[in-house]
Amino acid sequence: MEGQTPESRGLPEKPDPAATAATLSSMGGVFILLKSALGAGLLNFPWAFSKAGGVVPALLVELVSLVFLVSGLVILGYAAAVSGQATYQGVVRGLCGPSIGKLCEACFLVNLLMISVAFLRVIGDQLEKLCDSLLSGTLPAPRPWYADQRFTLPLLSALVILPLSAPREIAFQKYTSILGTLAACYLALVITVQYYLWPQGLLREPGPSLSAASWTSVFGVFPTICFGFQCHEAAVSIYCSMRKRSLSHWALVSVLSLLGCCLIYSLTGVYGFLTFGTEVSADVLMSYPGNDTVIIVARVLFAVSIVTVYPIVLFLGRSVMQDFWKRSCWGARGRGALADPSGLWVRMPLTILWVTVTLSMALFIPDLSEIVSIIGGISSFFIFIFPGLCLICAMDVEPVGPRVKCCLEVWGVVSVLVGTFIFGQSTVAAVWEMI
Repeated sequence: MEGQTPESRGLPEKPDPAATAATLSSMGGVFILLKSALGAGLLNFPWAFSKAGGVVPALLVELVSLVFLVSGLVILGYAAAVSGQATYQGVVRGLCGPSIGKLCEACFLVNLLMISVAFLRVIGDQLEKLCDSLLSGTLPAPRPWYADQRFTLPLLSALVILPLSAPREIAFQKYTSILGTLAACYLALVITVQYYLWPQGLLREPGPSLSAASWTSVFGVFPTICFGFQCHEAAVSIYCSMRKRSLSHWALVSVLSLLGCCLIYSLTGVYGFLTFGTEVSADVLMSYPGNDTVIIVARVLFAVSIVTVYPIVLFLGRSVMQDFWKRSCWGARGRGALADPSGLWVRMPLTILWVTVTLSMALFIPDLSEIVSIIGGISSFFIFIFPGLCLICAMDVEPVGPRVKCCLEVWGVVSVLVGTFIFGQSTVAAVWEMI
């Protein structure tokens, strides 16, 4: 580090031995980052606007959160370059020490596992509702076995989700991410247009209140925002797969991705809330008539959108298990085919195990809203706390000026404190609601 020039100390351009193959273009990075954030949280935003008490307080919270969201992505790219690691948990372990690294791995696995369960649960609900819409009038009173999500969801997982999750590198997901992003845009467009056209069968609710009932209700929006905008888990892997790596370029990719997410989430939240008011469902599509052709298409495309983001989450969760496999088996068994964590004989069993476990959990969870707050609380670790800790620890590795160091360390402390508050508040609120 002492031999570097001042220009290179801003963001080292050194070859990264731990990084994956640098085959991802800048536009591909934008789409993967964008699609990582456009998940099941899109359906919850109108409900979050209602929970916050109106459009204005919810948008203010979203804009304040956007500052920390962009900051976290930039910090993670910088930390990946300083540490020379290619995974999120590797960066935290390399900069913050093995103890914090183990905590990161545990939180990482739990968070990604619950996100995968939520995604499969959303897909199952949309498939079930879609079957009811397409076969309305022909289905007997008890739903037949072929229209039940206990049959359709495992079938979709085996035929579509599992093959999409098999590739070794995350760069492959740039093709499916474009399709998934367009599907999410269609959903936002449908909700916006439906508000102005007001089709027959859609009941108009009284004008919603635009003021929050209390500060507690405003703070309750943070878990949904964290759940919706969480693409930070994929940030390090995306950065290390890009051909062009520099701090300014990575910051541009991060800003473009999150601005696109913010636009889509805001349109969905505002017009979904204005359409249904306080009666909006936690899954906004469930509030629309099931026989509307436009809504049926939206259900299909949104299911496609979630199907394309699930492999990204699985890739990240699998990377944690591959790191553990590498530390425990690579040195003990040598560099054979069975010991290589990225090899087919290790990668495929881990992929099948992940899909099987999350599918089993998704089929037994009764309501998606029960886990959104918990996921949002855990996500605050990866959006606020761990990036803040990495920034503070990176100051001891990468020499910078005293004033710059002081400012960056203060921002790191602020990020950790904000993340701790969001985690504590959301976790207590979620447990209290369950009780």
